[in-house]
Amino acid sequence: MQDEIHPQTPDKVNQPRNGLDRIIFKLGNILSLLFIFTVAISFYEVLMRYVFNAPTMWVHETASFLGGCLFVYGGIYALSIDKHVRVVLIYDIVSDRTRRWLNVFHHVMGLTFSGLLSWAAYQMVQDSWFTPFGDFRLETSGSAWDPAFPALVKGMIFMTLCIMFVQFSLHLIQELNGLRKRDDV
Repeated sequence: MQDEIHPQTPDKVNQPRNGLDRIIFKLGNILSLLFIFTVAISFYEVLMRYVFNAPTMWVHETASFLGGCLFVYGGIYALSIDKHVRVVLIYDIVSDRTRRWLNVFHHVMGLTFSGLLSWAAYQMVQDSWFTPFGDFRLETSGSAWDPAFPALVKGMIFMTLCIMFVQFSLHLIQELNGLRKRDDV
């Protein structure tokens, strides 16, 4: 039944759709190596704490910062290869033209979502990067080590949401062009 509705065509899954998506995909594959670094420094902390009784003060915050930034980047990475959350119960049983309209709806909602969140993230960055008097000062963690990771993570969230907004815009244009040309999804 599935083959009758959607005949077998070359699979475009996991393929970036435009230049921005290709850059995000390639950079994401490189950045994913930082997960190995995060595991390595976490192992180092466990070793230092439980074997040598000499805990570090920098590992936990560094690992949290790297993990947080990588997970935020994962949003634009998933969008670049079309692996975001989708209700396939409906999506898989409709025609290609209906799928294209569902994609248009998805991208319009994504534009709205990422636009509003970008504005909120901008407010967070402004508060964490500048004093009330306008002087540049990054928010810090308040720990004994006191790195500026909270401000940097907020900056990463803002930057990623702005990129996501551009991605949704480009994908929406591609979907509308596909509808105009009557291309399959």
